[in-house]
Amino acid sequence: MITRRLTTMTLLTSCLLLAQGCLFNAEDPEDDNSTVGENNATSNNMTTGNNATSANNMTSANNATSANNATSNNMTAANNATSNNATSANNATSNNMTAGNNTSTEDPIAHLADVRPTLPNTLLDYSHDLPAHFQVAAVQNADNTPANNQVTDAGATLGRVLFYDKRMSQNGTIACASCHIAGDGFTDPAQFSEGFEEGLTGRNSMPLINVAYYANGRMFWDERANTLEDQVLMPIQDDVEMGMTLEELVTRIEAADYYAPLFEDAFGDSQVTTDRISRALAQFVRSIVSYRSPWDEGIAAVDGNIGMDFPNYTAEENLGKQIFFGMDDPDARGRCSACHMPNGAGPGGPPPGGMRENVALFQTFRPTDNGLPDATDDGIGGVTMNANQVGVFKSSTLRNIAQTAPYMHDGSLQTLEEVVNFYNMGIQDTPNLDPILRTGGGPGGPGGGAPIQMNLTGPERAALVAFLETLTDETLATDERFSDPFDE
Repeated sequence: MITRRLTTMTLLTSCLLLAQGCLFNAEDPEDDNSTVGENNATSNNMTTGNNATSANNMTSANNATSANNATSNNMTAANNATSNNATSANNATSNNMTAGNNTSTEDPIAHLADVRPTLPNTLLDYSHDLPAHFQVAAVQNADNTPANNQVTDAGATLGRVLFYDKRMSQNGTIACASCHIAGDGFTDPAQFSEGFEEGLTGRNSMPLINVAYYANGRMFWDERANTLEDQVLMPIQDDVEMGMTLEELVTRIEAADYYAPLFEDAFGDSQVTTDRISRALAQFVRSIVSYRSPWDEGIAAVDGNIGMDFPNYTAEENLGKQIFFGMDDPDARGRCSACHMPNGAGPGGPPPGGMRENVALFQTFRPTDNGLPDATDDGIGGVTMNANQVGVFKSSTLRNIAQTAPYMHDGSLQTLEEVVNFYNMGIQDTPNLDPILRTGGGPGGPGGGAPIQMNLTGPERAALVAFLETLTDETLATDERFSDPFDE
């Protein structure tokens, strides 16, 4: 009996001492010799349940941990980071440790390690032997190329490699060319383009043909980029499209050894900067010029007189040309040229001294509301917050339009036939509808009436489509200067 009592007393005393030690430690968590209660780690020599320990002998400077602190040696804690072979649910670790929320260090572009461009030994020539109708003042004045970024062979070559390089996206799956495909008029045949993580863009991809000839130089459907140099960097930084920061971009490009000589050729030394990347990409894009289409052959054959039948056109194509330019009755015909061929292109021979002002571009010089309602997209008005610009969008060139389906900013029209049908009878009375698209809104008209209806017959609509197809320069899809240098 006596022995049992002594044993019981000893155990009680030990428990009291342990309890007292825990209380002291809880009140003074910063004590050098203390341990913490809730999520404490234990040292290799400590056990609970069978062995009693004292407050001063439980842990050492290397073994004690706090609720959320990292530990060393072989200690583990439910919420703590550990070293050596320990693991932790939430915290970062050192040496051989792993952590539940750690960012992987795997190279996201490891699959591109052996992917390199193949370029000719001699630089390709990015100049153009432009026909006479491109060399008139109205066309030359529309060129938005800045004086400090003229297209050079070396600059455009560097831009071409950058344009096709998938290293430009976060996970190495998307290049600029992924959404601007040469065989599709440098646009995307999908309604919305797929980004690096398979997200979709909010608008249809714009064609990159004859971008140099958009007079005000602003880019995107909503013209939010002031220049092409600004525009080319924006998709790279977009969370959906390519997902990079400019700092990451520079690091990526510096790490690819084939870029050093390209930058040196283009800019005099191998330094990589975002400004140089921007300028090289812009040079390449501006070099994509459509001027070798059946239209260009025909207009040269008649010395610029669009009122004459083109000898290289079919009867249907010539009828479509008449409808496009509104010959005979401009107010009742297509009225297309009023927007898409501004600056004096009309029927009749060239003015004294040479070519008409503009029979080359097929490009609107200003954004417009074309009567296609879209309650989800305010266009330029969404950028400027100007109610008079809601529903107003930039338009791309009509050159190579037969390759660039689907059409409109939302990609809602799948074929040229649908586009012609829309303008024929489908224009809606949107709040900011362009006056040219209202009755009485032709040249010199007040433009205050209802939306126009062209009332074209089936054969006339087909003829207009046939004419639009003659604006395609087939060489752009096969020209080595614009091809993928990474193709095997």
